[in-house]
Amino acid sequence: TLSAADPGAPLYPPPPPAAASTFSGPSHCRPSSCLRSVRIRCACRFDCFKAELGHHVGVNYLFAPWASALLLLQCAPSPFLRPERPAWAFAVPILVLDVKVYGQWFTKGRKYCLSAVANPTSQMTVIANMAAAAAAAAATTDLKEIATCMFTVGLAHYLVLFVTLYQRLAGSESLLPALLRPVFFLFFAAPATASVAWAAISGGGGFDTAAKMLFFLSFFLFLCLVSRPMLFWRSMRTFSLAWWAYSFPLTVLALAAEKYAQEVKGGVPNAIMLVLSLVSALVTVALILFSAFNPALLLPHRDPFLPQPSIPS
Repeated sequence: TLSAADPGAPLYPPPPPAAASTFSGPSHCRPSSCLRSVRIRCACRFDCFKAELGHHVGVNYLFAPWASALLLLQCAPSPFLRPERPAWAFAVPILVLDVKVYGQWFTKGRKYCLSAVANPTSQMTVIANMAAAAAAAAATTDLKEIATCMFTVGLAHYLVLFVTLYQRLAGSESLLPALLRPVFFLFFAAPATASVAWAAISGGGGFDTAAKMLFFLSFFLFLCLVSRPMLFWRSMRTFSLAWWAYSFPLTVLALAAEKYAQEVKGGVPNAIMLVLSLVSALVTVALILFSAFNPALLLPHRDPFLPQPSIPS
């Protein structure tokens, strides 16, 4: 069962995120569609939701619907940004999950301490906080305090998580199965999202020094990963949902590169922006096609977070 598994090994590949291309997605997408799926899951499969909430890997995916809704909110038509539908309504669930996840890292002893449960999917919690900060800052100036709050919480825990994962994953083949190595791309997704969020918080439409520093960190981590293709070779032999971990990081990195190119004029920034945008678009289209030809993987019959029935001897 999952409860007996190594707490450090991510056991569940990232689902196809609704925000895989949210920053460039169509404006008719509604954030409510992301939340509707959460309500359906809670109503029809509450046992699965409860198991996911108590699992050290599965709980990270509970941030995804809210982050997707916040990202969709930024490309939605203006009626979604009216005061009666503020971004904080989507940020509150993320803050509640922050209290649960981050709180248990230092209050529940060895079972839930960060050094025992940290895995690359834990960075989804940081990405959700940065998405909330970006959405709150973009919605209205009245939400700048909420945006700063969410950014601060996410950045503080990202620093701790980043160092922990560097130490924990180094030289260890057993902590991360080869099939799930695409989630390594989440390493540069977090600072790229933070770069975009800080640019929104600082205002003025500029890309200041702090945003550039976060972008450079993200781009450096991206280069470290793509320069080692053999790291992902075994995971690329057969299509799996873990491949969707490539999509969102490339998209948000391309967006950060676009903002950097607007601020720093020149041939090199423009070339980086164009290459990353092209790669992001091609990867997203390829993943959609692969998923369309493998529908059974999108709706598995067995929920991986539920304990499996024991086989009688």
